[in-house]
Amino acid sequence: MSESHTPPSGSARLNTGVAHNARVWNYWIGGKDNYEVDQQVGEHVAGMFPIIRDIARADRDFLGRAVSFLAGECGVRQFLDIGTGLPTADNTHEIAQRLAPDSRIVYVDNDPIVLVHARTLLTGTHDGVTAYIDADVHDPDAILERAGHTLDLTRPVAVMMLGILNFVLDTDEARDIVRRVMAAVPSGSFLVLTHPTFDDELGGAGQIPAMKFWNENATPPITARSGADIAAFLDGLELLEPGMVSCGQWRADAGSAVLVPQYGAVAVKR
Repeated sequence: MSESHTPPSGSARLNTGVAHNARVWNYWIGGKDNYEVDQQVGEHVAGMFPIIRDIARADRDFLGRAVSFLAGECGVRQFLDIGTGLPTADNTHEIAQRLAPDSRIVYVDNDPIVLVHARTLLTGTHDGVTAYIDADVHDPDAILERAGHTLDLTRPVAVMMLGILNFVLDTDEARDIVRRVMAAVPSGSFLVLTHPTFDDELGGAGQIPAMKFWNENATPPITARSGADIAAFLDGLELLEPGMVSCGQWRADAGSAVLVPQYGAVAVKR
């Protein structure tokens, strides 16, 4: 079954005159839910930082491996996916419910074009639930309150924060958001995280000029962080093997592992 908390005004907020992250990301991974302005900015960024398409694909592949691991090996049946982005193939609910049909998934985003496409997300199994709420990562209390209508927050939850904290420009605020969300879920819950970095060892130096161009020509503004700052989001949690690594290498087959300047990690709350 599926539930929607999508406001009818979602499409009214859509601005097709300025490139937007969800649509440009969709363009980079070969989707069709984008406009000419998104394609132009996407091509310019890719010209400055050609690995960006690899990052987009690696992040998406990481999502698949992480959800499969959690639903399969760890027995997780509840997922809170904050910063959903545009639906493509193998979304969180599709992967989880394929392995465990009774899985319950809540998607969270406040991007107008994601609201427009929310119905595409809302195709769950007969046994499980897929819900969507319009909320902002900067307001974790609202996210938790509304997610609690679908998820049982007294039972373990996998909190998905893939490529979302990089839009919270203040690092202290980003840490506080993670702390507040993880404080609201019980022991046995997980945090799944990806975040872009400028660390040289992952080839991230090129992120800086590309993000400067982005912030001058697109929305919302974005930031990369050092590995140390990203690792601090996981304070108080137990990192699972192989730790915090390039997301293209996290539990990837040797033949498909790629090094991209985007960290990925899965950690458990004990």
